Amino acid sequence: MDKSSGAHGVGGGSQQAEIIRGTLLRGWRERALLTQEQLAAQAGLSVRTVRRLERGIQVRPRGASLQLLADALGLSAAEREALVTATSAALPRRTGTEVPVPRQLPANVAVFIGREQELADLENVHSHQQHSVDPDSGHGPPVKIIAVDGMAGIGKTTFAIHAAHRLTPHFPDGTLFVDLYGYTQGRAPVDAGDALDQLLRGLGLAGERIPPELDERSALYRSVLADRRALIVLDNAVSERQVRPLLPGAGGCMVIITSRGRLTGLERTHTVSLDIPSSTDALAMFVHAAGHNRLVRTPTDLLHQTVQRCAMLPLAIYIAGARLRSHPSWNVEDLLERMDEHEPRLDELQAGERSLTAALDLSYRELTPGQQRAYRLMGTHPGKDFDVHTAAALLGAPVPAARQLLDQLLDVHLLQEPVAGRYRFHDLVREHAAVAAGHDGVESGAATGRLLDYYGTAVTAAVDTLYPYEADKRPAVRAARVAAPAMRSAAQASTWLDAELANLVAVAAHAADHGFGDRAVQLSAALHRCLRTRGRYIEAEAILHRALTAARVTGNRSGEIEALLGLGEISSARGLHGQAAAHLGQALDIAQETSDRRGELGALNGLGWTHRRRGRYQQAAEVFERALAIAHAIGNRTGELDSLTGLGDVHRMLGLHERSADDFAQALDIARALGHRTGELKSLSGLGHVLRALGRLEEAADNFARALPIARATGHRTGELDTLSSLGDIHRLRGRLPAAASTYQQVLDIATEIGSPNWQFEAVQGLGRLWRAAGRPAESLDHHQRALALATDLNQPDDEARAHDGVAHACHTLGRHEEARRHWRLALEILTTLGNQQTEDEEANVDTIRAHLTALEHSSGDALAAVTDHRH
Repeated sequence: MDKSSGAHGVGGGSQQAEIIRGTLLRGWRERALLTQEQLAAQAGLSVRTVRRLERGIQVRPRGASLQLLADALGLSAAEREALVTATSAALPRRTGTEVPVPRQLPANVAVFIGREQELADLENVHSHQQHSVDPDSGHGPPVKIIAVDGMAGIGKTTFAIHAAHRLTPHFPDGTLFVDLYGYTQGRAPVDAGDALDQLLRGLGLAGERIPPELDERSALYRSVLADRRALIVLDNAVSERQVRPLLPGAGGCMVIITSRGRLTGLERTHTVSLDIPSSTDALAMFVHAAGHNRLVRTPTDLLHQTVQRCAMLPLAIYIAGARLRSHPSWNVEDLLERMDEHEPRLDELQAGERSLTAALDLSYRELTPGQQRAYRLMGTHPGKDFDVHTAAALLGAPVPAARQLLDQLLDVHLLQEPVAGRYRFHDLVREHAAVAAGHDGVESGAATGRLLDYYGTAVTAAVDTLYPYEADKRPAVRAARVAAPAMRSAAQASTWLDAELANLVAVAAHAADHGFGDRAVQLSAALHRCLRTRGRYIEAEAILHRALTAARVTGNRSGEIEALLGLGEISSARGLHGQAAAHLGQALDIAQETSDRRGELGALNGLGWTHRRRGRYQQAAEVFERALAIAHAIGNRTGELDSLTGLGDVHRMLGLHERSADDFAQALDIARALGHRTGELKSLSGLGHVLRALGRLEEAADNFARALPIARATGHRTGELDTLSSLGDIHRLRGRLPAAASTYQQVLDIATEIGSPNWQFEAVQGLGRLWRAAGRPAESLDHHQRALALATDLNQPDDEARAHDGVAHACHTLGRHEEARRHWRLALEILTTLGNQQTEDEEANVDTIRAHLTALEHSSGDALAAVTDHRH
């Protein structure tokens, strides 16, 4: 059984609560004699929202939406409380085994000088929040928003981080930090949707549980934070529009926003405007940066002159002080003389910024040639931060030499180290470094090439460690001069990818946009697997589209095929099967035009699975047969393995069990010969499905039991779900209902954890069958209705037919025969349209469903005859 992971999920531990909420809403609506459309109109909501709420699909309604529903339904106070309780229980909760409390704040400064009044005001705001009640909600304190504004270099980020560290003990549910890059040269401000993705991941949500639409992400974010006390720092915001979707809706959270402009459009915001520090604080900053012992005998008026020359701008003061400290032979007069020699090149800058430019130019001129080169080239990095290996790649230098240069730039405050081993520039310093680098385009271009070679080599090493069974599918990359960090284990590879993923996305986009099309194609192909596995569909699509454009511009037809194959796989994973087929069809056309048999093989295998997921088994079989012939012709054993497992699956669904078993047996031999553990897993599981279809349940269970440890050893969560779900089915079919219930619950827990609606469907559908076998038709109906909603959202008609059959069985048992007839007819219509005789469920096949409908017709006829006889 193949199940793609999909794009949406359900909150942990929330399934039963969501079902209860849906059942309550449906009952109240029917009591009010309203259709879903009428309720939506009266409540001012969309019909889709009402439908999803009733079906128990993951929907995170706002408090206002619940109020509108309650008013439209005329609910009593007790009923309103029940609705709120069910909604609260449906929200994701943390348990001791889940993601730890986020602590994302960058490192605090060792010594923070000044701003005592502003810090006191901030703490007073927090203290007031604890004793406030939100007048709109009537319960709990409101979210408090702090907007910190001020000119560039005034110290907004340092202030916000220091304040957040002081307030952290009051926020037991964690601290989140996002740099929104509102004013970074050469980089667009972070999109609100991307920022929400980062925040939700920080809160412990798996990537595939995060919806793609901005509104849905924002609603989910507010729901997750509704009952938490968390502190969120949004740094470098450019506008109210950028941050508004990132604000919690209610509860005990606090948000600190920094921006150069005053965010007057945000409601209920406490503003902290940072001005230049007092003369006393400015002197203290300079003394701290330069070293107290250096200045003991320096006249106070010279110190005042120096900070005035820095326009009292903290960043300029610290850089000037660090420059003095790094020159033991200088005194303050020497420093002032050199600063006075500077003539600002950018006359349009404000006084403070001119002073900063003066301080930076002075610092730059005083660096050694090697340090100047390092400063320039590190300023060309398009990502947010970098490690020593990345710096070494940019410089074309050994790692120890790069580390020494990083330390030297740290010493003079030209570089920051917010997290141990990760380096970054202040935005204004980065801008200065980038301008300096722009004077030598050849040197900068060569550095970018080295950076791309390094990242290509490093990401390939990481994904080869994590996904070794796909190594032969990835294109070759240029060898880099600098070795990547050690990635001997999956944990090391995963840690490196997590740290670098945002940079890799930025670098791939930069490569595509700046004349490195071939590298963009290679890097996107190497990144594809880890982005898909982590549910980063939006980033994956963006990179693949750029790679596709770059490949077309440069005439790289094989790169065009790779990008289209990647887009096809991502679309399929999101349940967009028509879009997937279009991408894969284009890849197939190009591969055939260019006689690229390997590309043709990949496209055909992808199309085969797309047809299979849409229930088009005969078409899938034909496509897999073509792929298998190509794999044999070119001697591609991995492609042969993929084709055989696909053929085995569709032959089983077509009822060709002997052919299916032979396909899987051949695939198993190839997988074991290649050491392809995932192929072995799929083959064993496939054989298990065939044996189950033949009624050989003991042998089937044995195959699934052999597949399960392979899935767990390789971290193949989908394979683990397949084997567990199948074992649950076998327990159920053999009447071992407690064992089946426990196994289905494992499937539901794992599917929820990784955000896979496909496997949530399998678990809920299995539980529906289980409850009917246990004589509990009402619970069975609830689960099958939930399964139907999931299958409909996934646009998988064969699964819809299975769910309709389950709903029909439950309705029939409950005596609701007209509803049963309707659902069986819908199931039969779907299967007839698809041309399929069988589904994954033994109970749901064309002959059996027709027999049920016939029996219903006869029973209705008998009932009518009885009524007629009685009347006569």
